[in-house]
Amino acid sequence: MEQTMNLEEGWDRDWPAPAKINLFLHVVGRRADGYHLLQTVFRFLDFGDSLRFATRADDAIVLATPLAGVPEASDLTVRAALALRQASDVTRGVTLSLTKRLPMGGGLGGGSSDAATTLIALNRLWACGLESGELQQIGLTLGADVPIFIHGRTAFAEGIGERFHDVLPAPAWYLVLTPPVAVPTAAIFGAPDLRRDTPTMAPADWRDGVGGNDLEPVACRLFPEVKHHLDWLRQLGVPASMSGSGACCFGRFENEAEARAALAGLPRNMRGFVASGLDLHPLSA
Repeated sequence: MEQTMNLEEGWDRDWPAPAKINLFLHVVGRRADGYHLLQTVFRFLDFGDSLRFATRADDAIVLATPLAGVPEASDLTVRAALALRQASDVTRGVTLSLTKRLPMGGGLGGGSSDAATTLIALNRLWACGLESGELQQIGLTLGADVPIFIHGRTAFAEGIGERFHDVLPAPAWYLVLTPPVAVPTAAIFGAPDLRRDTPTMAPADWRDGVGGNDLEPVACRLFPEVKHHLDWLRQLGVPASMSGSGACCFGRFENEAEARAALAGLPRNMRGFVASGLDLHPLSA
């Protein structure tokens, strides 16, 4: 009987945690508390991590697939489960299993996406009944990129990345390169040569191809592998940029065949994947 109930509740399934890319990323100021004020467009990709959740007889939150170098108490999926339980007065436990496909320190939002999927999934599985806005507020306590994955739509984001205006870019395929470096976000935002005064843009004025990534010059200086991968993409003659604070870089293609042809031509010392842009998160209601 318990197994049938779990199947009906949706426990026995994979819950996707897609990657995101930043179609542009400007630093437009800095708050008194040190947080940087940003403008960006987040777009999801049809590639990412996935999670599974299993009921427990006790109230423990257990990660069955710990990440190397990340203490379980610091893992964003565990923290998300604990934060949701505290916010909703749930007393149930859960075992989390994460299939990790996105690189850590890559600027693709992997950890944030994992946390958001944990919040969305357990909100349903535990019948917490929280609305999207409430989940976004919980997510913001875990990281500035978590709310966009709960918002669930391609969006022009402002503030520290938590205020959204939905936009609809043209369909596109992307070749995403994954340099063999992990870029610490704090190192990029803490760099003295980071530009912090890019003029603000009205969301309605944004169009595909408008804007660059203000973090890119710093990342390329500190991590030459990022510059090497960007240079390779740009020699193809396609629009290319770094995502987030790096290290991953992406080139935009009109169709899948062109993107896969570029992937096939990667030098042997480079790695990457092809994905299409998504206008809706796969768990969007």
